[in-house]
Amino acid sequence: MNLPEQTIRSKAYHPSRLILVFVMLFTACFAGSAAASSSSAPSASSELIIVNKKTNTLAYFSGGKLEKEFPVATGKTKSLTPEGSFKIVVKIKNRPYYKEKIPGGDPANPLGDRWLGLEVNNTYGTTYAIHGNNNEASIGKYVSAGCIRMHNDDIHWLYPRIAKNTTVIITSSNQTMASLASASGYRLGQKQFAGTFMIDGAAVKLNEPLIMENGRVYLPLRESVALLGGTLQQEAGSGALIITIGSYTAIHKPLADLAVVNGKNVKMIASLKQDGRLYLPLGSLPALFGLQLKWEPQEQTVFFQN
Repeated sequence: MNLPEQTIRSKAYHPSRLILVFVMLFTACFAGSAAASSSSAPSASSELIIVNKKTNTLAYFSGGKLEKEFPVATGKTKSLTPEGSFKIVVKIKNRPYYKEKIPGGDPANPLGDRWLGLEVNNTYGTTYAIHGNNNEASIGKYVSAGCIRMHNDDIHWLYPRIAKNTTVIITSSNQTMASLASASGYRLGQKQFAGTFMIDGAAVKLNEPLIMENGRVYLPLRESVALLGGTLQQEAGSGALIITIGSYTAIHKPLADLAVVNGKNVKMIASLKQDGRLYLPLGSLPALFGLQLKWEPQEQTVFFQN
């Protein structure tokens, strides 16, 4: 079910101890467990670039949707522009063209004045890139030595929107950009944003983002359990998680739409996995843990109530 702007109530939740518990957890064990989770997972990002050499098109996805498509130029032969999944590791304005000693920003520079360097085969963003050009007529053609050229106006639009470590998928396919994005694990229709828990009148900013997908809000499991004074363990053998908050213990297998709560089967909205982290649906928390809560979308805040 979607969670509207209304209160979801249960009589079993007692948040008066949460502030003290939160301080203890945050200063003692939570920081360590969150750091371990973050270090083992890729950086959270709602951005994705796909380059389809079949059509010489670049697609930019952000916030779970296709924002824009651009014509590009790629390698003279199919093998020159490598295919696969790569990361943008450097961003450079006015990069010189060292081969012919042309200064950065010079109108004759074939790299244009924006360079988004890709880590390909340990080249660390120095050899392959998405960049501008000094020959606008070349865009849309197979003319480069391996890089991906864009119109200068287009790379100027894209450059400030791209963060380091953004994934770039280069392929040659007859599929749509949306299909290619979905096949890569990118979740269309999803939005990530910063969130806050309000507990006994105290606001706590979450380190991990909240997720909005198909009208539902999802909370990062590990951080949420810690903030709510709970414990999280893994069941030996099954891979299921044992989550205890207050007097409620839920046994839940990641991505399933079912949990065993205090020995009874409870249907729930399926959890989801994003950037190596598991997220629980906010709308299922009352049934799972007896929580009283209210979601305020404009404030992007979850209010936990007595």
